[in-house]
Amino acid sequence: MDTSDISFGIVFLLQISAGLSVNAYLLLFYTRLVSTSHKLSTSDFINAQLTLSNTMILLTGGIPDTLSAWGLRNLLDDIGCKILIYFYRVARGLSICTTCLLSVFQAITISPGTFWWARIKAKLSTCVIHSCILFWIFNLIIYISALMYVTGPRNSTSVKITMDLKYCTVVPVSTETTLIKAVGLSAWDLLFVGLMSGASSYLVFVLCRHHKRVQHLHGPSQFPKTMPEVRAGKRVIALVILYLVLYGRQSIMFSVLLSKRENSSQLVNSHVVFSLTFSVLSPFLIIHSDRRMRPFWKREASIPNTNPS
Repeated sequence: MDTSDISFGIVFLLQISAGLSVNAYLLLFYTRLVSTSHKLSTSDFINAQLTLSNTMILLTGGIPDTLSAWGLRNLLDDIGCKILIYFYRVARGLSICTTCLLSVFQAITISPGTFWWARIKAKLSTCVIHSCILFWIFNLIIYISALMYVTGPRNSTSVKITMDLKYCTVVPVSTETTLIKAVGLSAWDLLFVGLMSGASSYLVFVLCRHHKRVQHLHGPSQFPKTMPEVRAGKRVIALVILYLVLYGRQSIMFSVLLSKRENSSQLVNSHVVFSLTFSVLSPFLIIHSDRRMRPFWKREASIPNTNPS
């Protein structure tokens, strides 16, 4: 291994360690909420699914990439690769769907209390649960094609490889099929990107209008306590902006990789590092904006210390 491979190996290791730790922290938080008779709110339910999808991405994509960066390859056979890549793509699909759902939910929640919006808000909780179930079903069906295209490690001189993942390979059935599949999946992703962009733009409009009203009522020198809906709206906007920036970069980089006949290991490693960034950073945004986290864990930590030593 040269210096470049070692550097990427360290970056992968730090990224996966931080990502899995913070996502596990969030999953444990939501689990303890349920176990202590706290009913999960709709936003908590969506955040829990987003955290689960992030965890799946890091486990199915991050760990194999980290092991591969440190030279541990040929660990999986054809069946292992098919299962691994299948659940990675399902988790990635769930991530974009859930982020979109979160932005739409928050846009509806923070919308004005008119009669029309009130009717939608009354059915919002049920719609969110049904949407989450449908997202699982759709993504499990859509990405089943990965079972046909993914195999174990192959020699690039013996078979035409679309992308060599070091520990697995993607082999196309035909150029036409690959093109149709790529266009279809891109259109599916762009649908959710467009929805979350529109919902986030509406959120920005509502929050700006709210800020002007509050500033007018309280004066420029007074800062009233921020409402939970406003904090949640700002968090969702930050999540969506982070996702859109990383999604755009990933799409451009993936197109570059497919257009090149030979790809350097540094270029591929950089693409993989950035493809995991959202799953690592998004939990920090959720934790930072949720004021229940700190007092909740302080209360839990104080329980064992109630008995005198």
